[in-house]
Amino acid sequence: MPKDTTKENALVVTDLKIQLPQAKPEYKSMLANIQEKAPAVAQASSNFYKSHSQMMSVTLDVTAITPIRSVKHTLAEIEKTKAALQEGYFRMKKNDVKLRKLERKLDNETDDLEREMLEVKINEMQAQAASSRGYVEGAIRKLNFFSNQYENLMKKLGKEELTEKDYEEEEIKYHIMTCMKQALNAARSRGGNIDEGNLIYVFDLGINAAQAQAEVYSYLQWENELIKQGKAPEHHHTVAWLEACAEKWKHCPSDFAESRGFAILDETSLTNIPQLEDQTDGSQGS
Repeated sequence: MPKDTTKENALVVTDLKIQLPQAKPEYKSMLANIQEKAPAVAQASSNFYKSHSQMMSVTLDVTAITPIRSVKHTLAEIEKTKAALQEGYFRMKKNDVKLRKLERKLDNETDDLEREMLEVKINEMQAQAASSRGYVEGAIRKLNFFSNQYENLMKKLGKEELTEKDYEEEEIKYHIMTCMKQALNAARSRGGNIDEGNLIYVFDLGINAAQAQAEVYSYLQWENELIKQGKAPEHHHTVAWLEACAEKWKHCPSDFAESRGFAILDETSLTNIPQLEDQTDGSQGS
């Protein structure tokens, strides 16, 4: 256990012994027990200091169903954690300067009560710094975890880098799969019927709602038949069905956009790709 953490635990217990009424001896045994357990508690606490577990991060936080969208969400988590770390770093640097200024002031203070107040403030800042370190360490572990997940996702994609065009081209698959995932889950609790919100989502993607409803009915029927046979439908079956839906209807969003006068992809408005070459010969037009 870090030496400074031990000192902080001892400081808290000692301070409590001073403040609690001496007429209640039962508190002495409680404080002794706290002091004895404090190192183990502090060590156990170091496992946490982060909002979510690794398992939760990749299942319930990053819920994108396609790999490039998962990369996007993973990078967002990395940037958010980096920003929090940067903020925490500068806050700790500022508090360190404030602490040293208080210590310098304490060295020059002659009034006993003022010295005592400065000592209290110094102890308070030291305790706050210890707590902040725990959360900074948790953020570093989270940043390392998501950096490794980014590498894993890129290996799955078989790419060393992604372009904005890669992201745009996967969006059709992502939205069809997400829409049908939501439609299927809504239908499970509605007697097989897709809810209104996801019917609107289907329409906005240029997919006929009757086709979408028929696909959901058919898939639910297949699951029920499998269960009747004593078998169990599994998650990968649903994902395969979603991918089949995306493949079947991949032309729909583009067709619908074009029917309204839109181009679904404008490569001249993307980054990380070669832009249109200048066709002029270098001379200025009149």
